[in-house]
Amino acid sequence: MKKRILSLLTVLVLLAVAVIPAAMAVDEEEDNTPSSSAGYYYVYTENGKGLNVRATPGGQKVGSLKYGTRIYCYYRDNGFGWALIDYDYDMPGVGYGTYACFISSRYLRKNKPPAKPSESGSTKPAATGTNDPLTDMNAEFLSAKTVDNFIVYTRPTRASGWVNLHWAPSMNAEIMANYGANTELVVLKETTNWYQVENTKTGDVGFVMKEFIVQ
Repeated sequence: MKKRILSLLTVLVLLAVAVIPAAMAVDEEEDNTPSSSAGYYYVYTENGKGLNVRATPGGQKVGSLKYGTRIYCYYRDNGFGWALIDYDYDMPGVGYGTYACFISSRYLRKNKPPAKPSESGSTKPAATGTNDPLTDMNAEFLSAKTVDNFIVYTRPTRASGWVNLHWAPSMNAEIMANYGANTELVVLKETTNWYQVENTKTGDVGFVMKEFIVQ
């Protein structure tokens, strides 16, 4: 009888030991939730411009953060998601205070960025450019011509850089996406200094500067 009791106790002890690692494994899985991305980050944009702060993901712009600003994020999606931060601004109907806001996650880096770069390494104005961005953009639109679709590849000025996809043929137009070196794009139309392209993998359509494209 005593032997049976001792055997039973031994089994219970072994089961308890087996349960502890299992519980620890569950805790480790929980650590991989999005909240584990919380921490300090730096604003890093390839063109050196600031990063828009929005009241909701993709919503109203309430301010901006300068290149190189160090901020604390409570939550951060990877890739092209959003990061949650506290931001001080004057909320309409409420007043000035600190509110939960969102910034684009893809422009954050853990390490302090280098000295502020020029815009995409591509601030060089067009040979026929003026000092009026709107006039230049209209001129590009007017010069647009249809071409037989052909494949091109991105070529940033730096191997670690990227090429920006703008919604219009202007460096001042909003950036829709950015691509590393050798990203395949399909040319839809051509202007004096820009290609209208499509990324067939993502469906994005926009404009890239010709000088950062090779065939």
